[in-house]
Amino acid sequence: MVGASGWSYFVAYQPDLDAALDALRDRTFAEGDYWWARGEIPSSASDYPNRPATMEELFNDEWVQESGTHSILDVYRVLDEGERPEFGTVEPVSPAEALRHAGTERLTREHLAAIEGLAEQRWFGRCAVLHDAQGKPEEIYFWGFSGD
Repeated sequence: MVGASGWSYFVAYQPDLDAALDALRDRTFAEGDYWWARGEIPSSASDYPNRPATMEELFNDEWVQESGTHSILDVYRVLDEGERPEFGTVEPVSPAEALRHAGTERLTREHLAAIEGLAEQRWFGRCAVLHDAQGKPEEIYFWGFSGD
């Protein structure tokens, strides 16, 4: 038993948050940048040449079903506005949350400490659009906790 792990990723901004999540998951899987539940010491799947070749194979693995991957792979969908969070989903930071926690609706990397606590449950993620100094969307920050 390892316990939950926190994870975080930055990706280039695009308006479709779900497409950004899908691309990030694909990249993370291809790079083997996740924990594959083999052995006592958590280590990157990239250390195992025999790791699963597809995400379907990965998530059909009983160990992974029990323990997760301790990565962005453990979430699969960005919620639309008004949807209630459920297991394996990513909830965008709302303008009201951003204003309440960071004092602005246009978040930047400087605001990360103020919003980190918004990811408080395991097996759920959060995301926030981060802006450059001119207020233009620049990147998307995904973060959360998963794993057992």
